[in-house]
Amino acid sequence: MESKIMQSKVLDLLGDRVLELGPKPEAAGPYKNFKLTRDADGIAWLLFDREGSSANTLSADLVEELDAVLAELETHRPAGLVIRSAKPSGFIAGADVNEFRGAADASAVEARIGRAHAVIDRLEALRVPSVAVIHGFCLGGGLEVALACQSRIAIDGARFGFPEVMLGLHPGLGGTVRFTRLVNPMQAMTLMLTGRTIDARRAKSLGLVDAVGQERHVRNAVKDAVFGRLKRAQPGLLNTILNSGPARGFLASRMRREAEKAAPHEYYPAPYALIDLWEKHGGDKIAMLTAERVSFAKLMITPTAQNLIRVFFLREQMKKLAGSGNEVAHVHVIGAGAMGGDIAAWCANEGMRVTLADMKPEPIAGAIKRAAELYGKLIRKPIGVRDALDRLIPDMDGEGVRNADLIIEAVPEKLELKQKVYASLEPKMKQSAILATNTSSIPLQDLRTTLAKPERLVGLHFFNPVSRLQLVEVVSHDGTDAQLLKQALAFVGAIDRLPLPVKSSPGFLVNRALTPYMLEAMVMLDEKIDKTVIDAAAKKFGMPMGPIELADQVGLDICLDVGDMLRSKFGDALPPTPAWLRDKVSRGELGRKTGRGFYTWKDGKADKTMADKTVGPVPTTEPTDEMTDRLILPMSNVCVACLREGIVDNADVVDGAMIFGTGYAPFRGGPLNYARTRGVENVVSALRALAQKFGDRFAADAGWETFK
Repeated sequence: MESKIMQSKVLDLLGDRVLELGPKPEAAGPYKNFKLTRDADGIAWLLFDREGSSANTLSADLVEELDAVLAELETHRPAGLVIRSAKPSGFIAGADVNEFRGAADASAVEARIGRAHAVIDRLEALRVPSVAVIHGFCLGGGLEVALACQSRIAIDGARFGFPEVMLGLHPGLGGTVRFTRLVNPMQAMTLMLTGRTIDARRAKSLGLVDAVGQERHVRNAVKDAVFGRLKRAQPGLLNTILNSGPARGFLASRMRREAEKAAPHEYYPAPYALIDLWEKHGGDKIAMLTAERVSFAKLMITPTAQNLIRVFFLREQMKKLAGSGNEVAHVHVIGAGAMGGDIAAWCANEGMRVTLADMKPEPIAGAIKRAAELYGKLIRKPIGVRDALDRLIPDMDGEGVRNADLIIEAVPEKLELKQKVYASLEPKMKQSAILATNTSSIPLQDLRTTLAKPERLVGLHFFNPVSRLQLVEVVSHDGTDAQLLKQALAFVGAIDRLPLPVKSSPGFLVNRALTPYMLEAMVMLDEKIDKTVIDAAAKKFGMPMGPIELADQVGLDICLDVGDMLRSKFGDALPPTPAWLRDKVSRGELGRKTGRGFYTWKDGKADKTMADKTVGPVPTTEPTDEMTDRLILPMSNVCVACLREGIVDNADVVDGAMIFGTGYAPFRGGPLNYARTRGVENVVSALRALAQKFGDRFAADAGWETFK
């Protein structure tokens, strides 16, 4: 009996994976990207199936073809229309972003978007009941297509959202209008302003979809929708009130204040353009549709949008560096501290079996507790949280080493300690296993000296917090086995992270570029510049966090260790480390982790009202352009040096690494793109002026001469 129940469950699961796509279409239909059939009830089934792609995206040619399909449906009117995706990956993943790259003429963009608007309007005006059946991702332009249908049915597990703000845009195919009219405009605007996605159940509670069901019930649900038996979500009186003029004025002011906290107006115009659009035209559908086209076209040609579109493609480029064919199923992590514990938790979250070892039980218990909190935020279903925790196995005896495909060492940054760990590990490892270190600073050449098989050693340098920062530096040394390096890159892709292949060198890329940023800030403190002013100078440039707050986040002990190590290699190319920083570290004032560093930390946040008396009295002053250059330009300088030295071999990927590993102002497109935009000659002359005034640490690298 039990086996029959299990068999039935498996069949149900498989059944849910087979898409209900209506009658079987003919192999050679008249359309390239669509299949159109009619069932016995006279209902037309229109399947989106973009040629040569695993996902549907809205390109100009696809929208043009949709226009031809709609013309046919107007001529030979069916009893109803079902719009579905034939791709297992989901409904429509949004617009084809390739078509946005390099846009420079707002009137051309407006004309193109106007043609697409006409097609979506035509779908909405179709005089037959229309229903979108949505599985998987339904984003951006895909959601705008669904909103033009009269009904929407979501398959359990579907995800909805408008991610355009991430590209420096807002919805541009009528979504700003249809979404705010259908759904409570406060909720609708929040989703568009943040770019967040929601699941099918939340979409139903908002009134975005009319029903949520399983794949096997699609045919009956479609009939109910077409023949008027499905109760459709109707905008309530509250929507009408909130969309009225006085309410829009009041709510728009509140939205602007909230937006300013996350995305300053000066650098991120899209949220404010969207708020303006709704405030001015939210009561008039036709006026708002027209204004949306104009606003979208203006945003498209801004440097912010073009740089954020560039960042989108940098992410895709770095995903490809991972390759495919991951062979790692079991990860063994040694060291359950902040980094080791969080790496272990993330790997278990991504489906890996993980054993976590430490000398003491307390760090392991702390890591498991943090993992449970993380899973509570990331995983929607309690059973999923339980499964992830089941994959994260405490391992005090370190027995997981024997069966692990990958061993990640995350013990403190002491060469002798790491070498001692390797000596005990190597005899127990499988022949095929990879040995990886999460060192942030020690060159692999120094670590491999005690290994019998140094070719098995790679660096996998994660960034803190592991769950938020997507970059992993994959570090090789001269003797690293090439096949093993490929496996390490594939593993990084398999845990949904972006790999940066780097040659082993002090600080690799990211820490070497970031250390001058933090140390220069400490030199500025010595000059009696207030720490809040220093942080403001960086934030004014667009950095997510100032260097003083960042040093507290990273840990002042780690900053000191990395700074000392890099100064021992690069000498006066780095700012000197102030004596008072050593005093702070020796007193145990290490930043966020001890509750006190430069700032006092409460509940994980810096209290910026508390003055730090350790660096003398501080006059108040405004951040200057020179301060910003002192902090920011050395990052670009180091990136050029790393390119020249062959530590990394691709300028685009360097920009991606700094954005995804440090949060470097995304709207600037990365430190090398910033230099290119500002002008290499301008950057070099600014560095020379700083070198003259402050010393050789600002000397322009020789790599600028050949940098393009």
